[in-house]
Amino acid sequence: MTTFNNLDLNLLRVFHAIAEQRSLTLAGVSLNLSQPAVSYALGRLRQIFDDPLFIRTREGMLPTPAALELAKPISRALEAVREALRYSEGFEPLCSTRLFRAALTDVANTLLLLPISEALRARAPLSRLHVELASHDDIEDALCNGRIDFAIGHLPGLKTTLHHRLLFRDEYVCMTRKRATLPTGDSMTLETFCALEHVAVQSDRSSQLQMDSLLRALGQTRQTSLHLPHFSLLPRVLMRSDLVVTLPWRLARLMQNERRGQFKIYRLPWARIDLDFALYWHRDLDMDQAIIWMRELIGELKAV
Repeated sequence: MTTFNNLDLNLLRVFHAIAEQRSLTLAGVSLNLSQPAVSYALGRLRQIFDDPLFIRTREGMLPTPAALELAKPISRALEAVREALRYSEGFEPLCSTRLFRAALTDVANTLLLLPISEALRARAPLSRLHVELASHDDIEDALCNGRIDFAIGHLPGLKTTLHHRLLFRDEYVCMTRKRATLPTGDSMTLETFCALEHVAVQSDRSSQLQMDSLLRALGQTRQTSLHLPHFSLLPRVLMRSDLVVTLPWRLARLMQNERRGQFKIYRLPWARIDLDFALYWHRDLDMDQAIIWMRELIGELKAV
């Protein structure tokens, strides 16, 4: 029986190469191995996993369902080994091919992804950046198990278990399409706010729940007639309706600028609620030179 202690890790490299190339010959070329050597390794892999793994077809080596299931964890394992080896290499931004893995909230994606990617291309042109949408439900696990290197956003509750760096502080405002029937000035009453029809964005669900809880404490409710999955759809929805949305001020300012002043932004009719947008990472990466460099780069940037 094969266990971790007696497994030849080179077999995982062969598995990954076949999965990528869908050809024993091309897999051998990428690994600098002969085709018989790759075939022998595939035979051993089939014994270990008790599955054919790859079936020869006209289109190439077709992965079985078991191989498809194994592909992601094997890929992550190989990437983890590569990263471990980088500790002894140091970090040279201009020549590094490091893959940075990040999770950003919907708001952070809109405000920070473009500045981060532009700075990365300018200072570390060979490096790569993989970004996924941060989910409050699994972001802590993803950081702790090494699936991602860092997370960015308004993520209350993570600070006690992870290291963090405050990037900027924001506040909520409300925004709607400009029209003659709106209140003048930059504020509205609580009664006016609750009388308007609202749109809520599901990617900002925790903040929306906080908003509704605050309104209930004030003896008020709001009518939410539309729920959107992401903020990207919001400007077009607002331009074609009288709906109002509650969102971070920086995001409202960005949308206002992109739509050339066609929106009206109001302060909320209650005490300011601060939103801390921070960079989070696990303590295991404290001494990773590439992550230290990346943290400094992100800390220097300004949201768009």
